[in-house]
Order: sequence, then C-alpha cells, then structure tokens
Amino acid sequence: MAEALHGGYASEGILRRQTAREPAARTYARALPIVPVRARGLTIEGADGRRYLDCCSGAGTLALGHNHPVVLEAIRKVLDSGAPLHALGLATPVEDAFRTELFRTLPPGLADHARVQFCGPAGTDAVEAAYRLVRVATGRTGMLAFTGARHGMTDAALAAAGDLADVRAPRLPYPQDYRCPFGVGGARGAELAARWTESVLDDPASGANGAAGMIVEPVQSEDGVIPAPDAWLRRLRRLTAERSIPLIADETRTGVGRTGAFWAVEHSGITPDVMVLSKAIGGSLPLAVVVYRDDLGAHELSASTGAFRANQLAMAAGTATLAHVRENHLAERASLLGARMLAHLRSLQGRFACVGDVRGRGLMLGVELAELAEPEGAGVVGAWGGVGDGAVEDGGVGDGAVGDGAVEDGEVGSAAGPRLAAPELAAAVQRECLRRGLIVELGGPRGNVVRLLPPLTITDEQAEAVLDRLSDAVEAAAHGRTPRGERRSEQRPQPKRRRLAQRLDRDLVQHSQPHHRDHPDRADRPDQ
Repeated sequence: MAEALHGGYASEGILRRQTAREPAARTYARALPIVPVRARGLTIEGADGRRYLDCCSGAGTLALGHNHPVVLEAIRKVLDSGAPLHALGLATPVEDAFRTELFRTLPPGLADHARVQFCGPAGTDAVEAAYRLVRVATGRTGMLAFTGARHGMTDAALAAAGDLADVRAPRLPYPQDYRCPFGVGGARGAELAARWTESVLDDPASGANGAAGMIVEPVQSEDGVIPAPDAWLRRLRRLTAERSIPLIADETRTGVGRTGAFWAVEHSGITPDVMVLSKAIGGSLPLAVVVYRDDLGAHELSASTGAFRANQLAMAAGTATLAHVRENHLAERASLLGARMLAHLRSLQGRFACVGDVRGRGLMLGVELAELAEPEGAGVVGAWGGVGDGAVEDGGVGDGAVGDGAVEDGEVGSAAGPRLAAPELAAAVQRECLRRGLIVELGGPRGNVVRLLPPLTITDEQAEAVLDRLSDAVEAAAHGRTPRGERRSEQRPQPKRRRLAQRLDRDLVQHSQPHHRDHPDRADRPDQ
C-alpha cells in the first residue's frame, strides 16, 4: 500500500513502525489508526489530510480542546520568563498561582479547611498518595471501593477496584438503572445498594469496619458512564462520617466542569474528606494533586511523592484552564448543552433496537449497545442476587429523590431485564464513526458503551455534527449497509457539513501559521 503523504509525514510508515515496536496494550492506537499532525479545539488533522472531530479529548484531559489559545499563551509565558521547568516541589510563583486558582474552585466546606499535595503526574499517583494519606491518618490499612471502579493502574489502585485479589478491599455495589445489580433500578435500587454498603460496614467479619478510607467516582467513566444518584452519595457521606471513615472522591475524570458542575460532588452537595484530581487540571499536560481536609494531618516525611510532582508548564496550563472554565461559566454551558445532546441520543433508542441505554451528565455521555436477543432467565439478577417487587419501601435513599432524572417504578428493572451486551457492535460503531471523521472511545465492562467526552468549548454547530455522524454510524453498524453519510466523489456535501468543513479548514490553517505575540489568536472564539 502506498504511503499517504501530507505535510512531509508518511502516515502508513509511522503506523507500521508503531505496530512493530510497541506492545499490543496500545488500546487507543489500535482502535484509532490515526497519525495526528495538527489539532485545534475539537478538531484533529491526520497525516493523511483527513479531519476528525475528537470526542475523546485525551480521555477527558482536554477540557478546552486541543491547543486552546489561553493554554498556549500561559505555556509561552513560562518558557519566555526563564523560570525553572523542574522545581522538585519548591515554592515558585507558577505553583502559587495554580494553588490560588485551584482553591477558588473547590467545593464549599473544603476550601477553607484544605491542604493540597502535589504528587506524581498521573491520576494513579494521586490515588496512591490519597491511600497513604488516609492510612497514616487513621492507622488502618483497608480501602473500600465499588464494583466497576477504575482508579488507576498501579497494584494498589487495581486492588481497591477489585481487579487484584485483596481481602482488605471488599467491592461494594454501585447503583445504576439499566444494569442494576439488584434488578430494580431507580430509587429502590439505590436504596438497596446503600443498605448493602451499610451492612458491610457494620459487619465485623467483612473487614470493612476497619477501613482506612472509601473511594468513589461521582460518575463511573470506564465502566460505561454511570452517574451516581445524588441522594446515594449523600447517604455514603453520612455512613462514612458516622464511622470515621474518610471519604475520597475521585474527580480525575469528572472535574473541571465536565459534568455540568465544576466538581461532580457539587451535584449532591457533599463535602468529601479527600479529592483526587488529575487529567483536565493540567490543561493538557500531566499534573495530579490530592486535596484533603487539613485535620487529616500530614504525610510521613519518608512518603514518596515523585520527582515530577510539580511540573511548572503543567501548572501554568492548569491555572489558565481552571480560570477560563470558571470565568466563562463553561460548567453551566456543559450542563445545558449536555442535556440537549442527551435528549438527542435518547431518541436513538426509539430508532434503533440495538441501543439499550443512553445516560450521562453534562458533557460526559454514554450510549450502550445491546444484543437483540433476551438473556436467559430474564428478570433474575445474578451479580448480587435477585430481588422481587416490594423488597424496598417506596421512597428515596434516606433523604428524598435519587438525583436528577430519577427513574420511576416500571421504567427499569422490568421483567425483561437488560439485554446482553454487544461489544462487537460497539466496535463496529466506533469504526463507522472514524470513517465519518468522528473519534469516540468505548467503555463498560464488556466494551459495549460508546463514550462521548467532547471539550467544554464545543459549539452548538459542532455538537450537531457530532450527533449527526454518530447517528449515521449507529445506523450503518446496526443494518450493515453502506452508510448514508458517505457520498461519491462528484457529489457535493450537504450545506451544513460543507460550512463546518470550511470552518475547520480555516481554524487548522490559522493554527499552523507562526504565532505572533502582537496578534494572538482570539481566546474568546466560541469554537475554540
């Protein structure tokens, strides 16, 4: 096959060398055989000249999209200033600015009594640091986590999530509607999950009553975009507080406006004891921190936090990102636009039988693909045991309705139950999306959930293009026919898509020109 040349790059050769020299664990590269050479906002251009709308956003790292002007300017200022790029945790003006901006955004109740620890650059480093913190503070060792949790790739993080055998880390049920572990969903399913957790915490034989901490994601991302019910989180907060178990909120993926609030815990109004922050807080560069209640005390002096715990460029980019999201109310924008996108995606359930569920919060959206055949033994839930009607009294999880979009009896957990997962169909949808110039990623325990994580700066026009391409991809994958979105070379594109393509071309060309400090790119452009 002839190598595709664009801008001096040979994409086929680069892909072949990557395949030959890297392990099969390169999951993103295997599913997305793209050689990106330019990027701006929502858009990536490959070495083959094709343009893509990126709804992966660096696994949620790019809150402002690729190469946002305010981020680039912040990085240039540090480079031009002669400041040290590696300070090993020493106090610097760059660090002080980041810490000040971070504290401006923290949830009420935490900012006035918080300390921040800079640790290694990855989210898993922050998780490890949080574990050490609560273990030292409590004198206990066990960690409590939830089914479907993903808190990093170190042994300790995997053990807490249940991916490695560890009797000190019992896995607790995480409530959801479509695949409720108790088969009822809604407020009743959340109530059962809360009662199960309470019984584990109070059972001496479980080992949980001596736990050093409990870690929870306000929205489980890797397990298929599953928002936690607000009232259930409030119940967890009470249960842990009553038993002096520090509550750790993992905001690695949900923070910095992603879910429609600056921090996802704000939806439920809880104040965790510890927050784990990474991804978007670095403004596209590696950065991770732990924010914790000051009365938890300090680490032992020998506790390692990593040589790259205070990357100056990442903190400058992070400061710019945090300030831009806060000042431009991008969290509120994510809430409004995300609700409209969610409504559109839910319309796919009526059009395509393979769409089993659609869910999300803010600009964190998931479409679950399911087989058409019903599972054997429908109506009996196996993971945690079947629960018949009337197992829980009507009502919430102890303090009212269960979060936004609570599901009433009969809407979930019906006699039919959820259909079998369809990972091959989800992979086909991902491929069809890529053919149409749309980058999405997959999640869920079976890889059958198409996840959308667009940048918070996505415009209404771009959101419409994303939904249009995804709908076409689902239709093509579901029916196995030539996608209606494709056209012969002599055909003209639809006017809406032609205008979008022209705008993307203009933005990428502008971005490829040399940057002049006297004429910077406008930071207030809505499509950036």
